[in-house]
Amino acid sequence: MIGGPAVRAAAASWWSRAAVLWTGSPGWAQALLIWAASRAWGWAVFTTVGRQQGPGPWGDGALGYFAFTGIWDSDWYERIAREGYPAEVPRDGTGRAQENAWAFYPVFPLLVRGVTALTGTGWDVTASTVSLLAGAAAAVVVHRLFLRLAPPATALWALALVAFNPVAPVLQVPYAESLHLLLLAAALLLVADGRHLAAAPVVLVMCLTRPAGVPFAAALGITWLVRTVRRRRSGQLRRAAEAPDGLLALALFSCAAALAWPGIAWWVTGEPAAYTDTETAWRGEALLPVVPWFDAGVRYLGPVVGPAAPVLLVAAGVAVLGSGVVRRRLDLLLRTWLACYAVYLLLFLHPQSSTFRLLVPMFPLALPLAAVSESRAYRTACLLAGAVLQLVWVGWLWHWKQLPGGGDHPP
Repeated sequence: MIGGPAVRAAAASWWSRAAVLWTGSPGWAQALLIWAASRAWGWAVFTTVGRQQGPGPWGDGALGYFAFTGIWDSDWYERIAREGYPAEVPRDGTGRAQENAWAFYPVFPLLVRGVTALTGTGWDVTASTVSLLAGAAAAVVVHRLFLRLAPPATALWALALVAFNPVAPVLQVPYAESLHLLLLAAALLLVADGRHLAAAPVVLVMCLTRPAGVPFAAALGITWLVRTVRRRRSGQLRRAAEAPDGLLALALFSCAAALAWPGIAWWVTGEPAAYTDTETAWRGEALLPVVPWFDAGVRYLGPVVGPAAPVLLVAAGVAVLGSGVVRRRLDLLLRTWLACYAVYLLLFLHPQSSTFRLLVPMFPLALPLAAVSESRAYRTACLLAGAVLQLVWVGWLWHWKQLPGGGDHPP
């Protein structure tokens, strides 16, 4: 083959220089390169699927990247950015709350509105850019969090698994997920460093970005309780008056922050249940803890296997959190966060197709997943599996395909 040896030599030289450059780069630069690669893949996924889009609520045919990423809940966020929130909860003739903006937290749309006012750019481009930048910052913070608990190579692989996870495309669309990931990771890192006062404003903004304040407050409270018991047993804590500390104060502050948005909705509309009534408008029934999981099990798996599905799911979750690799790689705070968030979803979530993206806050599980084996083949297989499943997620849920009864499964 003409030029074969020369081409191979040039390729080897290029690869060698790239490897040296990579190993010599600071951790934050490596994290950003991983994030950039993952978002380029996300662009390819959205562009490919968007070209297959047929007639739907957002157009009559194929959609370009920004038009395709700016559908679904992005419509609600754009409406909030333009119009704000209603002064009262819209209700039908029976008094049942109808779908409205109070279900969506304010930080992301108001942030995009501020950027739009400064730049003069449109919603789709601005909101997508804000999500991309927030995700890039989240990558750096998540990497730093993982570095506290694992060697650099494992921490980078874990970040890559977060960036290429099956629902990672949601981190580059006009949704609040990437901003919430940044704030959650920052709050966890600050708490892990013992910087409780610095964490307080981060927690407040986080609680006004996505509804995860309740499990976060619970995680802090349980972590404080366990640490206090351990201090007592070890003799480090001699008097009960010495137990309150910065972590407990932050846990109590987080409780108040978690109630801030429902409280604001109450204050504006004059209705104490404005937020909860709005949240349940999408499910068409009252808020019933746990029961929807059994209903969904019966609906999708039948009357025999269905009722057992939630029980098996809980058992699997307990097994994962109690596994050796999770206990070795994740500290008490992260394990408690995962447990509290899982319980929160079990209690209050109405399981449906959007459930997949609601698992993004469980990102710490990527670290033990990467640590199961140091085999490059294993880690690459996990990464490729996530990347391929992104095509499945976008093609199945983001792509609009009207169901026989009307509407479609939301992502």
